[in-house]
Amino acid sequence: MLDSDLAAPYGVTTKRLNQQLRRNRGRFPADFAFQLTAEEVQILKSQIVTSSSMWGGRRYPPVAFTEHGAVMLASVLNSPVAVEASIQVVRAFVQLRSMLAAHADLAHKLAELERKYDSQFRVVFDAIRRLMEPPPDPKRIGFQAAQAPDNPARPRAGGTKALDLRPP
Repeated sequence: MLDSDLAAPYGVTTKRLNQQLRRNRGRFPADFAFQLTAEEVQILKSQIVTSSSMWGGRRYPPVAFTEHGAVMLASVLNSPVAVEASIQVVRAFVQLRSMLAAHADLAHKLAELERKYDSQFRVVFDAIRRLMEPPPDPKRIGFQAAQAPDNPARPRAGGTKALDLRPP
């Protein structure tokens, strides 16, 4: 999502959002947020109607956020909506952790039962274990970072560059 598209739901201006992004640059690696290249901006302008910078349009290329970047924004913005979103993210992680703990407890109990009963129930235990395995990863859609982990400043495939919000 673009910075202007995220600013409205978080209850801040695009200028304020980008200001917080610059102040918290370390929280937004290239796979969380990146500035569009001039070519990408031209493609975007041909897709939607935008005004020129002379008539109140953008002066800098927009910043695009991945889902991770959009969630991270909730932690750096101080609007009521952003604070509530940040709280919801924390609650979701706590719930996920409790679900994982319950899953680990179930696996432990299953191992105890398997030790208790003889090999004639092995088929049943194997079937239960297969049901407990996470499903295979479906084909992933959306943004996928293609940068090398050893060089975060290296441009990625697709023409996007690392986040640099310094004024020209």
